[in-house]
This record gives sequence, C-alpha cells and structure tokens, in this order.
Amino acid sequence: MTKPVLAALALTVATLTFTAQAQAPAPAAPAAQETPAKPAVDSKINGKWHFVFDTQGGDREFDAEFTVDADGNVTGTWEKSPATGTYKDGHLLMAFDTHSEEANETATLHLDGKFDETNTLTGNWTFSSYEGTFKATHPKP
Repeated sequence: MTKPVLAALALTVATLTFTAQAQAPAPAAPAAQETPAKPAVDSKINGKWHFVFDTQGGDREFDAEFTVDADGNVTGTWEKSPATGTYKDGHLLMAFDTHSEEANETATLHLDGKFDETNTLTGNWTFSSYEGTFKATHPKP
C-alpha cells in the first residue's frame, strides 16, 4: 500500500472511532440516594397540659407545656422545670428532674403514658419513693 492510502485508511479508522465514542451513551450517573421521608409528627402532644396525679394523699395537680419535634423528642416545661422525653405512636415517656415543695425534695419525675380514645393522656408516674397513676388533658381555653 502506498503512503497516501495508508494515511487515508488511518484517518478513516480514527474518525470512525471518535464518532462511535461521541455517539455512545454517557455512563449513567450513580443514583442519588433518597432520604426516607420522616413520618408526619403526631402533634397531639404539643401544647398545654393539665395533669392530675392520683397519690396516697389525694389528687395533686400540675401544669405542663410540651412540644414534639420530627424525631419524637419532647421538650417543654413542667411547672417551672425544664422537661424532656420522647413521644412515638401515642406513647409518651418522660424523665426529668423537678422539685417537689410538698416533699421538699428534688428528684427525677418519670411519666409513662398513652393516649386513649378520648385523646386523654393516662399512665403511671414515679418520683423518688412515690408512685401512682395520672390523667392529663389539654385545658380548655
């Protein structure tokens, strides 16, 4: 073969190779990982609450205000103390330090409650050596 024919043949092969690469589909980009959607926050816990504790000395009443975030973390106040806990699927678990003037003691108050069919929160409480049941409702405006 002559040099001009070889040069033309080489140019043709190079052109075909370049054209084939240009027309080939680009490699697919890695699929973006989707962040799973967080479940909607059940906001029944948000707002003011009036708790009635059943105690050996009779009913004791307390006021609280709670807010729940998208992860189920509850923050707020219990009387004048900061209050924290969790809330998931209608179940409230709280544990925070508070002071009882009546018992003249500071200790951790534990609340374990669930919503009933009337949207009332009922459950059990413990504070130091004391324990009992409670009922809580949103106060009427």
